[in-house]
Amino acid sequence: MKVVGASIAAAFALTGCAPAGLDNASDYGAEPAANAVDAAATPSPGAEPEDAAEGDDDAAEGPELSDDEVTTELNAAKVKRMGETVQNEDGFVLYRFDDDKVKPEVVSNCNDDCAKVWPPAVINKGEKPKLDGVEASAVGTVTRKDGTLQLTIDKWPVYTYIGDTEAGQWKGQNVGKKWFVITPDGKKNLTCLPAPSKAVAPPADDEEEGAANESGGDAAADEGSDYSY
Repeated sequence: MKVVGASIAAAFALTGCAPAGLDNASDYGAEPAANAVDAAATPSPGAEPEDAAEGDDDAAEGPELSDDEVTTELNAAKVKRMGETVQNEDGFVLYRFDDDKVKPEVVSNCNDDCAKVWPPAVINKGEKPKLDGVEASAVGTVTRKDGTLQLTIDKWPVYTYIGDTEAGQWKGQNVGKKWFVITPDGKKNLTCLPAPSKAVAPPADDEEEGAANESGGDAAADEGSDYSY
């Protein structure tokens, strides 16, 4: 038994990840590493996003978003066990979605209930996010189905996850085998890959977002439900 225990401990030391049997909840929520920006990263405060999706210039004016709806910062930050992440101005980790398209054109395929669970990082037309540790040349936008502009990194649309209830958490990693923490260069961060899990249930239409997070943010979806996003 001692030998087996030592082997398990060694595996944890090497991977720093949750065992395959654990659920997608607080069992492997990451602790923030003081939201420290990688010392090797070169900050680019206020840099203008480039490589916007084709057709953005000709798109109709989207809805005007309030200050609390837009993403004003993209910050490179390292968290324990996961390593490189990109976080918004509130310290929440951003993700990319395998069902999105980047060729031949950029398309966000997370809409409706999906977007309630994975809120897109959006911005008003003509505005720029402050960049820290994320290259301006990697940042662009794509026009969503509802007309809003979503930020992209290396053409991949980026999102937060309502299952993350605290800054620095990454409970959305490997949800549905489609959602992954995004790195500052737009790649999937596969440093820690927990067992695949279901997304949390979308909040009911008559619930405030805060109430939805409180009631469902820390738990996986009901066993009988299949949220495919």
